[in-house]
Amino acid sequence: MGKLFGTDGVRGLANTELTPELAFRLGRVATYWFGRNNRRPAFFIGRDTRISGEMLEAALAAGICSAGGEAVLCGVVPTPAVAFLARKHGAQAGVVISASHNPFPDNGIKFFAGSGYKLPDATEDELEKLLADKDELPRPTGEHIGTIRYRHDLLKEYIDYALSTVDVPFAGLRIVVDCANGAAYEAAPAVFRKLGAEVFVINDKPNGVNINRDAGSTHLEGLQQEVILRGADLGIAHDGDADRCLAVDETGAVVDGDQIMVICALELLRQGKLAENTLVATVMSNLGLHQAVKRAGGKVVVTPVGDRYVLEAMLAHGYGLGGEQSGHIIFGGLSTTGDGLVTALQLVAARVRAGRRLSELAAAMTRFPQVLVNVRVKSKAGWQDNEAIAAAIADAEQELGDDGRVLVRPSGTEPLIRVMAEGPSQPELESLVERVAAVISRELGS
Repeated sequence: MGKLFGTDGVRGLANTELTPELAFRLGRVATYWFGRNNRRPAFFIGRDTRISGEMLEAALAAGICSAGGEAVLCGVVPTPAVAFLARKHGAQAGVVISASHNPFPDNGIKFFAGSGYKLPDATEDELEKLLADKDELPRPTGEHIGTIRYRHDLLKEYIDYALSTVDVPFAGLRIVVDCANGAAYEAAPAVFRKLGAEVFVINDKPNGVNINRDAGSTHLEGLQQEVILRGADLGIAHDGDADRCLAVDETGAVVDGDQIMVICALELLRQGKLAENTLVATVMSNLGLHQAVKRAGGKVVVTPVGDRYVLEAMLAHGYGLGGEQSGHIIFGGLSTTGDGLVTALQLVAARVRAGRRLSELAAAMTRFPQVLVNVRVKSKAGWQDNEAIAAAIADAEQELGDDGRVLVRPSGTEPLIRVMAEGPSQPELESLVERVAAVISRELGS
């Protein structure tokens, strides 16, 4: 059996790669693993709006019951709601059935520990070992068979928690919310309305097959148009499972994850509440983010791509804010994982406190042009030891000097080397990237 757990749980085409049989077995092995110190481990399970979600939820819950666990079905709720509820209620684990921003035929299953944090690699490896073994795990009988509880009412607890993260009203603001026909369709509009905003909602009619379809944080065109049409102060876009957030300002311009982090970091710096005066970002964050935070008296710690690396740095050093350009942002004092709704609330609260338009706040960061080229190679092994490639990268870096940067890294899933350059001049960047890519293709190309 190949490796199942990827960077964000088990994913695949629903009913072909991610089958109900696999979901059932995942439920069994997880119950055995998390039940070693608890005779009836509890799992809080949430899902997004995909048509395959109910099928996988039923199979997962059956597997949990067959191993003597308790499945608490929360229904359609945001991913961060599952992490919050599992932690609040003392569950042994939380489980989310979602493929995030992927198209609707895909689905996924990812676990949170009872602490609300994603599972470490070592635990996922143990679960994979159990899956690979012949299924000889205990099968309790009689009163020891597991149970299922249906608790969609717990969504209100998550909404109340989200409301508690801000202390300013949103009265007088006109906000457009794009729910991506996904897991945010109930919670997001309710929270903004409770805070007093005038809310216009789009893509909040999930039918099982329209999640993320021309909607949400991966398709901002509709939100941009609606913000202009409504004369709104801003727009908020979530992805399918609502752990991400991007925004649109009052002019219809996109405010990406880097800009959101800068706005929130600068507000926290102003209040003296940014832990260690530090923002955590990945290597893909724009150079403008670094400059904006530095100008304000803060600093940026850089991690590899992936929210788990951001969180690792935050936990290791006590940093309070970190995230990715994609809008997956973690407020350490508020959440154990990326939370699109909490991010949106912190962004709007920063705008309210500043008393300035979102476009003005976003202008604190100059977004430098970025050029990215993928070079297909025979093998990625040893690319960093190739003298010709190293020389080409060094030449490009010298040409850019302090005004930009060059980032070359292998793809984690494909036979590709990614070449990215960032700086003030788009034509110069394109020329630099083409030259480096040509050397990589000559040396390693297929």
